[in-house]
Amino acid sequence: MTARPVLFVTNLVAPDRVGAFRALHARSGIELALFGGRSHHATGGVADPGVPARAVEQSDVLALAATGRYRAVVCGTAGRLALPAAWAGARAAGVPFVLWSALWAHPRSAAHVAGSLLLRTLYHDADAVVAYGPHVASFARRNGARRVAIAPQAVDGAFWSAPPEGPEWRRGADFAVVFVGRDAPGKGLDVLLDAWARVRTGPPSGVLALVGVDGMPGAVGRQPPASVRNFLASADVVVVPSRRTSTFREPWGLVCNEAMHAGTPVIATDQVGAAAGGLVRNGRNGLVVPTEDPAALGSALRLLRDDPDLRARLGAAAREDVAPYTFAAWAEGFAQVLPLA
Repeated sequence: MTARPVLFVTNLVAPDRVGAFRALHARSGIELALFGGRSHHATGGVADPGVPARAVEQSDVLALAATGRYRAVVCGTAGRLALPAAWAGARAAGVPFVLWSALWAHPRSAAHVAGSLLLRTLYHDADAVVAYGPHVASFARRNGARRVAIAPQAVDGAFWSAPPEGPEWRRGADFAVVFVGRDAPGKGLDVLLDAWARVRTGPPSGVLALVGVDGMPGAVGRQPPASVRNFLASADVVVVPSRRTSTFREPWGLVCNEAMHAGTPVIATDQVGAAAGGLVRNGRNGLVVPTEDPAALGSALRLLRDDPDLRARLGAAAREDVAPYTFAAWAEGFAQVLPLA
């Protein structure tokens, strides 16, 4: 008899998640139910996640989860209908329900406030919660989660640590800074531009590349992964200036992992999950600054601009500290709470 898989309900599989889902499938046997919709990932989703998958409507999730074909049901926090439907389907089938959580604060929009009671119910009732990092795990426990595991956020370390290839983009600048992301309020690009205006008033010469952004000075638009790697690996620093909004608080920021694999230090705000979750550590492998504070961000940029030895030390520590954040470790986090086949 073929072992029943785990049903994993999520909106899409971003490129950096493909290796994670493959590792989990090899470890625990999963089937993805992908309902599409909005994503905070600048890269969007992939057509082929490399594991068994089916496209579904959110309204289909309850019946699918309740079929009894699955030995457990996992669902992320995306999708207003998919999450309660996955929970109800698991309960109807009498199998464990696992909540995959990215949240370290409840969103403050009217719709999210109305749904906060449901989320607290799910935290308390779920057989387990799998969290992005310690910051998310702490929030889950405060909201009643009884069993919490951590699946550390990971990217393909071998790919992102490879040396840069392709054309030189620094144009001979002495100091090169990179931002990777969307021009959305939660990403804090306006704060970075304000800080950069304060930094580039004097020598040495500097250049700021805005990867994933269009229509402004320094913008280079969306780039393929190999080109993004070239920007990250050739930069002196990568900045992640995220802020909290009514609907968004940066769950992690995988670009931090990518830059650290390349040996490039990161400046992140205290509203970036990778900083709150312990990957980016101030003075150890990067710098952490207060959110929405262009003066503080500008000071951090000037510090790294003027101290190449500090940049080298932070970059070396970054490579070392990000090494344990692997797809295998992500899959192990889930395996701790999933029933055996």
